[in-house]
Amino acid sequence: MKKLLIGIGILSVLSTGFMAMNTYRRVVNNSFGPGEHIEYRVHYGFINAAEAVVDVSPTLYKVNDRPCYRVNVDGRTVGAFDLVTRVRDTWRSYIDTSAILPQKFYTNLQENKYRKEENITFNHEANTVKAEERTEKDVFKVPDNVHDLISGYYFLRTIDFNKLSSGQIIEVPAFYDDTIYNMKVRYRGKDVIKAKGGKINVIKLNPVLPPGNAMFKEEESIRIFVSDDANKIPIKVEVDLWIGSMAMDLKQNSGLKQPLKFF
Repeated sequence: MKKLLIGIGILSVLSTGFMAMNTYRRVVNNSFGPGEHIEYRVHYGFINAAEAVVDVSPTLYKVNDRPCYRVNVDGRTVGAFDLVTRVRDTWRSYIDTSAILPQKFYTNLQENKYRKEENITFNHEANTVKAEERTEKDVFKVPDNVHDLISGYYFLRTIDFNKLSSGQIIEVPAFYDDTIYNMKVRYRGKDVIKAKGGKINVIKLNPVLPPGNAMFKEEESIRIFVSDDANKIPIKVEVDLWIGSMAMDLKQNSGLKQPLKFF
C-alpha cells in the first residue's frame, strides 16, 4: 500500500508538471516566419505623409523561456508632413512561436515633443502584465490569451477566413497603455484590388471603431485589404478621417511564406 501511495504521489506530481507545461494554447501558423520584411507608403491624397517598415527578425529569441519571433514596426513621417508633425515611432513585440501570444512588448514613441518609452512583460500563466520601468502601479490583471497591438495583428493572420461568413466579427483581447481593449474586426468577404504589382485577390476587413470617435467619420472608417493567400499581409489600408482620407499601400516585400500572386 505504501508503494502504491508513493506511486500515485509521483504520478500526481508528474501530471501537475505536465499540465503546467501545456497551459499555453497552440496555434497553427502557416502565414509568417523569420526574415519577413514589408514596407509601406502612407499618403494623404497625392502627398507622401509617412513610411512604415515591418520586420520579423531572421533569428528566434527566447523570452520567458519561450521561443519567440521578434517583430519590429518602425513608422516615420516624411517630406512636408515631417516639417509639421515629426514622428519617429518604434514598436517591438516578442511573439511566442507556438501560441502566437506576446511575451514582451516595447514602445519608443517620439511625436513632436511627446516622448514615451516602455517595456511590458506578459505572464500568461498568471494572466498579468508588468510595466517594467514603473514606480507606481506596475502590474495589471488581464484576460486569457491577451495580446499587444502587434501580436494581435499576427494572430489574425493565422485565421482561416474561408470558414467565416461575411459580416462575422473576430474579437481579440489586447492590452495597451494600461487599458484592456476588446479588439473587433469584421470580415467583409473577398474582392480584387489594384496594387503596385498589379491586380490581386484580397480579403476585406473592417476594424470596428467605438462610436463617437473624434478622428474617424464612422464605425468602419478603416478598411484593410489583406492578400487572399497563405501570407495574409495587408496590401492596402484606407482610412476616412473628418479632415479627409489617408491610405497605406504596400511598397515592397521579401521573405514571405509564398510570393504574392498578382495578375
